[in-house]
Amino acid sequence: QVQLVESGGGLVQAGGSLRLSCAASGRTFNSYAMGWFRQAQGKEREFVAAISWRGGSTYYADSVKGRFTISRDNAQNTVFLQMNSLKPEDTAVYYCAADPRGPGFVQYNTDMAYWGKGTLVTVSS
Repeated sequence: QVQLVESGGGLVQAGGSLRLSCAASGRTFNSYAMGWFRQAQGKEREFVAAISWRGGSTYYADSVKGRFTISRDNAQNTVFLQMNSLKPEDTAVYYCAADPRGPGFVQYNTDMAYWGKGTLVTVSS
């Protein structure tokens, strides 16, 4: 069992930055690829970024490529999402996810093994 707790969301002006964190419980954090997803009001949940078990490979949605960076610290059981140059359309609840099937699976699926409860990011214009 893995429990995921996101933090770092909030209100920011367009062009600003936020750093989201996702703390994972359990001793097998490095057995899971990790991902960030988001869901805007009235829209389906969508993939944002994924990272491989040891952080060697990263994947991004086209809409965030060049602005967002995913990273992980396996010693701290934490995955991060650095978000720069934020836009109003980035406003959403951001969810952390963990799955042992790899970052490629995370990138193209939504039935993750574990989900966090989400953190709200609001970008004002």
